[in-house]
Amino acid sequence: MPSIDLTARRAGILLHPTSLPGPHGIGDLGAAAHGFLDWLVSAGIGCWQVLPIVPPGAGNSPYSSWSAFAGNPWLVSLADLAGHGLLDRADLDPPPALAAAVDRADFGAMMRFKGPRLVKAADRLRKDPDHPWFAAFDAFRGAHDWLAGTALFAALKNRAGDTAWWDWPAGLRDRAPDAIEKARAELADDIERVEAIQFFFDRQWTALRRAATARGIELIGDLPIYVDADSADVWLNRGLFDLTADGRRKAVSGVPPDAFSDVGQLWGNPLYRWDVLAEGGYAWWIARLRRALSLHDRVRIDHFRAFSAYWSVPGDATDARSGHWVKGPGQAIFDAFEAALGRPLPIIAEDLGDIDQPVRDLLAACKLPGMKILQFAFGGDNDNLYLPHNHHPDAVVYTGTHDNDTTLGWWFAAGDKTKHHVRIYYRVDGNDLVWDLIRSAYASPCRLAVVPMQDVLALDSRGRMNTPAVAEGNWGWRMRREHLRPEYAQRLRGLAALFDRS
Repeated sequence: MPSIDLTARRAGILLHPTSLPGPHGIGDLGAAAHGFLDWLVSAGIGCWQVLPIVPPGAGNSPYSSWSAFAGNPWLVSLADLAGHGLLDRADLDPPPALAAAVDRADFGAMMRFKGPRLVKAADRLRKDPDHPWFAAFDAFRGAHDWLAGTALFAALKNRAGDTAWWDWPAGLRDRAPDAIEKARAELADDIERVEAIQFFFDRQWTALRRAATARGIELIGDLPIYVDADSADVWLNRGLFDLTADGRRKAVSGVPPDAFSDVGQLWGNPLYRWDVLAEGGYAWWIARLRRALSLHDRVRIDHFRAFSAYWSVPGDATDARSGHWVKGPGQAIFDAFEAALGRPLPIIAEDLGDIDQPVRDLLAACKLPGMKILQFAFGGDNDNLYLPHNHHPDAVVYTGTHDNDTTLGWWFAAGDKTKHHVRIYYRVDGNDLVWDLIRSAYASPCRLAVVPMQDVLALDSRGRMNTPAVAEGNWGWRMRREHLRPEYAQRLRGLAALFDRS
């Protein structure tokens, strides 16, 4: 696949594929995704940034998943499967309520509709050796060493009614060879179905990436630093995580109390045994990053600061106040990445939150770009590193991220001091504030400027993607087909030309 120049000044859009328009409850990797690429070209956009494309977990979050290696099966386009004879055209007709889910994703109805159809397509493929994809499916199964164990885990979870793996019978919990061999025999069909659906995802995502590359568009992925406790990753690699003998968490992830929360945030992910990972040359992490870079041109690593030091909270804690800082692997893991994957590393470091000098030193030593968020820039002192006059080329500037309110929602909620600072800084009256900040991002010295699609559309808080620490109601915003207007593309293209981001 041709390479993308990661050093030129470029503009990007942040939009998760689930937010694309489409008839089946969420966006998918079919016609709407390819049409969005064409709109990006018309807008002079060179990058499309997405959220994690792994299977979503609790609250439909892409940052919570039962596998850090698998693809999100719900992104598979049913229309594409029907076009290749794996579904009937009648299988594409959604119930009226699902077809009406155009502004918000209906995850539950979508899963009830798509689930049986994905199984139907998987069964048709795996039972038809004459299908044109059959040989490719067989090759896919042999090419990915993460697939067999992950598919077994998914099949076991389904049979156990989604019970956490540490509550499975001891033989399966501990992966005793005789129990695993028996389960593989009993669940052979279910395992193969999971593998087939992963093949569908991989085929469609690869086609989308090829189409993006052909248009000169870089795909930027997202890699959460932690993985879920109840995941194939932990079940298959228990020795790499800080667990008890029966698989429960000794300590968990989070962040300490700050100005936004008196009790901190308790995320609950198991913590890594960095000493064990180091002894193994960080092989699991290298495999994970290699997989991510096989799907994207560049990846953002979430919560980069934990590589410097991470907040460790006792496993039985009810909030994050009882945690303490523990030294992370530091530069050693990035040296291992470079040795395995080459340099420069195509990584963006999410360096937001509680950042100290050791984190900044690590970022500089690893020569990775951090993030500058314009919503964080105003209302304080002129030495605020998020203010545009303090930006530098080796960073990525955003108006906001998926965890922020939309820029219009932020502006409506901002205090008088912040609004005054914005008005005098840009010499604007605030009547077109969203596009004032988009223009500022494009004008920034940062080589890459990324704008959430909701800001291009100047949406208020109803377009917000995620509110951190709120468990339900997130990740559901969707774009309508009519949102992809040529006048938005023309306005972005004009800014790209003006600020050398074409």
